[in-house]
Amino acid sequence: MTIESIQAEFNRSAETISKIDPAQVRKAADIILEAFRNGGQVIFMGNGGSSADAQHIAAEFSGKYLIDRPALPSISLSNIAPVTAIGNDYSYDIVFKRQIEANCRKGDVVIGLSTSGNSKNVVLALEKAKEIGAKTISFTGDGGKMRDMVDCAVIIPSKETPRIQEGYLCACHTMCGIVEREMFGNRAVFIDRDDTVAKDVPYCHDPDLFNLYEGVPEAIRRLNEAGFKVIMITNQSGIGRGYFTLDELNAVNSKMCREIEAKGGHLDDIFYCPHTPEDHCSCRKPEIGMGVQAVMKHGINPHRSFMVGDHDKDIEFGKRLGCRSIKVSPEFTFVDAVEMILRMN
Repeated sequence: MTIESIQAEFNRSAETISKIDPAQVRKAADIILEAFRNGGQVIFMGNGGSSADAQHIAAEFSGKYLIDRPALPSISLSNIAPVTAIGNDYSYDIVFKRQIEANCRKGDVVIGLSTSGNSKNVVLALEKAKEIGAKTISFTGDGGKMRDMVDCAVIIPSKETPRIQEGYLCACHTMCGIVEREMFGNRAVFIDRDDTVAKDVPYCHDPDLFNLYEGVPEAIRRLNEAGFKVIMITNQSGIGRGYFTLDELNAVNSKMCREIEAKGGHLDDIFYCPHTPEDHCSCRKPEIGMGVQAVMKHGINPHRSFMVGDHDKDIEFGKRLGCRSIKVSPEFTFVDAVEMILRMN
């Protein structure tokens, strides 16, 4: 197999994943969130490779996905003893149904994984779960019975087993991240730099020309003390245009951090986009690439977070990321915005 052929297979996988409906994943996460918040559990099941994936995702909840947090009640019905015992004494068709009868309660969530969407033992178990009063979710390819019988169907738009398995693993991981962050994620205040916390000096490359507005270091310290992550999100196309270097940007940012730290505050991180608008990148605001990086790295719950900036693109960035957005101006400063956030806290 040539390098080009391998790349083509990667591309086929990426294309399938890119076509998964994010609204379906969001709905599945909401169902699980409701169950966990009400004391329920999540039960996974599948056959073969889907069984392995069911165990994998159950472990992401009972262990952790990315955030250190309390364990979440989640099991997979793949234990070899009950599967073989029920299959031997009764029928392989009811190896999951029988375990649902034993373990499932009203208010739980039962999730079936099946590339075909027709696995009889999974179908029968989902039917039993609905009888009990559990919510049901399926992860399947684009065919089969399961997608039409559950409360939420996450469909991987393919008929190829490998692509379907790759797709629902990606979808399940995304679902895990949503649940984890919205139950246990950090609060953050994302902040723009120029004309938000400091006067804009076009394409500033000299630390001596950079100065924070009055009261900004103290305001950031107050956010730190209130338990917010404070993360800067800044477009710096001067790098892409060749107007200054990364070392020069770092020197400016280092001065900024020193001035904040001198007043007892700190920035938890700085994300910058070095590209020009003509690069059509995924990180330049109002695109949310930098925000997604920050959310993943710092375990942030965007719905409990804020974006503060001076430009419409900052406000759009915040809204697209899922934050509450606050626009600053000469009449309503960053210090005013922080006061508002703390009152809302």
